[in-house]
Amino acid sequence: MRQDQDVISVDGLRKQYGSVVAVDEVSFKVHAGEIFGMVGPNGSGKTTTIECIEGLRRPDEGAAQVLGLNPWEDTRELRERTGIQLQSANLPRRMRVEEALDLFASFYSQSCDWNHLLEDLGLGDKRKAYFSQLSGGQQQRLFVALALINNPEIVFLDELTTGLDPRARRAIWDLIGDIRERGTTVFLTTHYMDEAEHLCDRVAILDHGRIIALDTPTRLVNQLGMATRITFSLNGRNLVSANETNGKSFNPARIGALDGVQRVELHGDKVTVYGQGESLIGAVVSSLESECVPFRDLRTEEADLEDVFLALTGREIDD
Repeated sequence: MRQDQDVISVDGLRKQYGSVVAVDEVSFKVHAGEIFGMVGPNGSGKTTTIECIEGLRRPDEGAAQVLGLNPWEDTRELRERTGIQLQSANLPRRMRVEEALDLFASFYSQSCDWNHLLEDLGLGDKRKAYFSQLSGGQQQRLFVALALINNPEIVFLDELTTGLDPRARRAIWDLIGDIRERGTTVFLTTHYMDEAEHLCDRVAILDHGRIIALDTPTRLVNQLGMATRITFSLNGRNLVSANETNGKSFNPARIGALDGVQRVELHGDKVTVYGQGESLIGAVVSSLESECVPFRDLRTEEADLEDVFLALTGREIDD
């Protein structure tokens, strides 16, 4: 399949539960061979959207095609060609890894050699282990193995790394990259913006059931025109209180007036300065020192998808 070919096409998808509109006129396309991410806070409609596309839920309105098939009418054929890892999944505690793989392989007319799959996923020494004996990261890798056992053309991964520690998350990230290298298109949902930025070729940002932005992570960030974020604290003092040493107070307007500064935010005793320009950091530090304002823990970061979401919605993703 050509990489410029669309393998998923969604047009005007809408799903409502009582008075709550979970998915509201969502439209997008996914290209063959890409890692496509749908990101947004919990409750934004990600899982409902992906379950409609998978054929697990029927939308109230709209149309979708997956590999040229209707997900609500061509269910059996679509199951043979796609793999699904659900947001909430479980197996019997006393089921062995190899038993789960044998069971899931029996669901398909064709399946891969799961012995090689286990080795590729770092579970080769766990084939005899009970599901209850696996760590959280190992359980997630097993669910990925079950989603890949039929050599799918597309694999759907819904909130794959939720609840995992940082090390396990990184291991899963490497695994997703390996899946794409196999030639499989990956559609994932996540509420971790750093995960989407690290993994995805393109990202759709969902909020209140609507897509509010869709592009590559780099382009979404560049559209902000906000290349740098500087954060620092004022030794635990309230930001607007008088400096006890010289009677001066920290004035955000002085920082905001500097060349290249676009926005100054205050959170408790923490200051965040957004802006761009090669001289931005030096100008901020010089301004603080000239006003004899004590500060600590100064750090600089590049703008990211969290900033995109904040700029588009006026709130942080976990608010």
